[in-house]
Amino acid sequence: MKRFQGAIAVLIGAASFGVLSTFVKKAYKAGFSLGEVTGVQALLGMMILWIIFLLMKASKVNFSNFSRKTPFWKIIVAGFSTGLVSILYYKCVQLVPASIAIVLLMQFIWIGALINYILFKQIPTQKQSIGIILILIATIFATGALESSIKEISITGILYGLLAALAYAIFIIVNGKIGNDYPPVQKSALMVTGACIIIFLLLQPVSLFDMGDNTQIYQFGMLLAVFGTVLPPFLFAFGMPKIDLALGSILSAVELPVAVAMSYFVLHENVSILQWLGVGAILAIVVWINYKNKSEFK
Repeated sequence: MKRFQGAIAVLIGAASFGVLSTFVKKAYKAGFSLGEVTGVQALLGMMILWIIFLLMKASKVNFSNFSRKTPFWKIIVAGFSTGLVSILYYKCVQLVPASIAIVLLMQFIWIGALINYILFKQIPTQKQSIGIILILIATIFATGALESSIKEISITGILYGLLAALAYAIFIIVNGKIGNDYPPVQKSALMVTGACIIIFLLLQPVSLFDMGDNTQIYQFGMLLAVFGTVLPPFLFAFGMPKIDLALGSILSAVELPVAVAMSYFVLHENVSILQWLGVGAILAIVVWINYKNKSEFK
């Protein structure tokens, strides 16, 4: 039962990430800028997480099993990476269809493996190497690169998408190595604080504090903060310990079809049969890479 509950939590957490690009597209359509969209998400997310942590502390939740030896500023600096993911990914969403932006972000899979090999000398297994090659091939289909419509896609947008994937890969590596001696909610609050700092330094969305009667940006911001900043960390923190890493990786990939489906049904973007096949292939490859049969457990 615990394994089932953990799987459902991770599934919902990943699906939450998948809806973000749709909300971002709608915010852009309403006339808001990149700085306003990323800034309001980070600002509200930071506030919500700190409020939750302080409420838990006031309720005398036991955090004594966390040593907190890592200096808090290191976690804040580590949070710069998630701020850069938001900036680069949301800029990509501004320039290309949401269904393509999420495919570009998914390239963090092979980029992360490359970083681990270069920096930490972690050599990918034969299965992982084959999977990475297959993902690159499937990406050609998933982005529509074999169709004439690819000429209409912004090359700059593709570059931003790949940079977002690089930042996301760095975030995953950093997140796994720093701040694990803090309660998950406090660690998340510190990292989002770092994200908020870097976003406000780079984009300076000061207009958020002078919107007058226009509160629509905060409506979008609340959706983005809840689905992108608050829910996923909690659900992953709850679910991941109850399931194995392989199953967690497979379930996390649901972010891809959710984002593509939202772009098709809600934003009414054109998604061709070849693109759907490419998305399905990427999902199948992620499952295959992480699937372990009985002989692999021995």
